[in-house]
Order: sequence, then structure tokens, then C-alpha cells
Amino acid sequence: MGQLEDMTVFTRVVEAGSITRAAEQLNMAKSAISKRLSELENRLGIKLITRTTRQSSITEAGQTYYQRCKLIIDEVEEMNCHVSSQVRSLQGTLKIAAPLSFGIHHLTPVLDIFMQQHPELTLEVDFSDRKVDIVEQGVDLAFRITQPYRPIIDDSRLQARNIVPIKHILCASPGYLAKHGTPHTLEALKKHQLLKYQHTNNSGLLLTDKNGKQHKLQLEAHFTANNGEVLKYLAESDHGIVDLPTFITWQAIKNKTLVPVLPDYQLVELQAYALYPENRYLPLKVRRLIDFLIERFSQSPYWDTD
Repeated sequence: MGQLEDMTVFTRVVEAGSITRAAEQLNMAKSAISKRLSELENRLGIKLITRTTRQSSITEAGQTYYQRCKLIIDEVEEMNCHVSSQVRSLQGTLKIAAPLSFGIHHLTPVLDIFMQQHPELTLEVDFSDRKVDIVEQGVDLAFRITQPYRPIIDDSRLQARNIVPIKHILCASPGYLAKHGTPHTLEALKKHQLLKYQHTNNSGLLLTDKNGKQHKLQLEAHFTANNGEVLKYLAESDHGIVDLPTFITWQAIKNKTLVPVLPDYQLVELQAYALYPENRYLPLKVRRLIDFLIERFSQSPYWDTD
């Protein structure tokens, strides 16, 4: 292993925060990583990382060296991308993190096509609604759904690309509305059983009327869950009114197992973003996948047009 590889190991330890996590991400033994770091420090004659049994902390000299290493590694990556830019098939491993429902129902079919085009590329996908630390966990590309215009990056180590708009809808089953009545005003909505996504319980429901006036309602939840598919199932089973993204409800609306509620009011439109570690040169495999996703989803996704 040469010095460039040693530098890559060093930057991974810094970004992962520990030798243990870096070893997992690089598929190397912890002893091998410790040895590479020691040899690099001996070669340079400086202490780069202070290591304990539980964590690693970078020294001041190590921080300076880390920044220079990143520049060199990025330059090499850009050179490789330039040389291989005409090659259609990608290689290596691409680690992805995606929200559970969106990932399973909409991202997976796109990844299927992408993998057929690049059969030598290995994908490792984590489907979960939890917020992952992209850098520490060695993720190449993560998807996050949030409000547009709000700063989505609370970490200077990350960059983002807008992939697709995410609309929401209030809906309920015909059976529930037949039993409890259909609300036609916001006051009437307050009297109904509501099914809510767990992480939005304290933020209230923001609706915009046809005159552009916004209304924020604090509504009690009849049931909460951290997964939209669960909420859709319970809504279809006559348990209440639910606020869900249309990428979850579109087929239920089409099949009339759910029907829109208060259609004259618009809910906040979100955006799905692709997040990736900040590099001067985006790796070719990540760049190709982002471009492919934007091309496939566009600004008028199929679940809002069918």
C-alpha cells in the first residue's frame, strides 16, 4: 500500500471519527488501519491522530494534513473521472441511504434500471427513515425529504441536489367519511380523528387556502407512527384522516380506497434532495446516479400525473 492509500485511510479515520468505524467502511482490520496510520506518522515525523480505545481525535498538524490530503485525493478522483468519463459501465461500490417508503416503492425501480446499465457496480442501500450521518457512516449518497428554501444542510461537509418535488394531501377512506362526515372547513377538521407522522406532532398542520392565506392548526392525533405505509393502511381501514405525501397515496386515490379531504386547501410542498459528502470533484458513480435520478423523476413525477 503506497502513500496515497495511506492518505485515503487517514482521511477515512478522520471523517468516520474512529478507527473502528473506518475499518468497517473500508472492510479492513483495525490493526491494519492502526499500522498504516503509524507508518504514515513515522514517515512524516508528526502525530496526526491521538488514539484511545474508544475514539480518535485529530491533532492540529493532522487537521492541516487532512485538508491537503483531501485536495490531493480529489485531484486524483477528478483525473480518474476525466479518463473514464467515456466509459459507460461503472465499477466499485456505491453506498446509499434512502427513506423507507420512497426508497422501496420509487427508488428501487430506478436503481434496477441503473444496475442493468452498470452491471459491474455494487450497490449497498440502507432503507430507513432515520437521519444518517453520511460522512461518519461512509455513505456516498443519501436522500432527504424536507421543506424547500429551508437550509437542509446543517453540516458543512455536505452538498445537495434537488431531485423531485414532494406534494402532500389530506385524505380518508369513504367508509370513515360516511360514518363521521366529510369536513368542509378547518373548524370541522379539528373534530375528526387524525393519523399523523410521528416526527411532525409538534409542528402543526400548515394549509394554504385558495386566496393564498396560510392557516396553521394544532391538531390532536388519534394515532401516530414513524412510517407512512402504516398510516395509509390505517386510513384505508377507516381509522381517520391522514396527511401523507402523494408518492404514498397516489394508487389509493386512483383506486378510491382513499379520497381527498379539503381539496381547496394546499399543504406544504416538500422536496427530495440528494446529499453527498463535499468534495471538489464528485465521484463519477455518484454524479451519474444523481443525473439519472433527476432524468427519471423530473419536476412532474409520475405519481402526480397518472
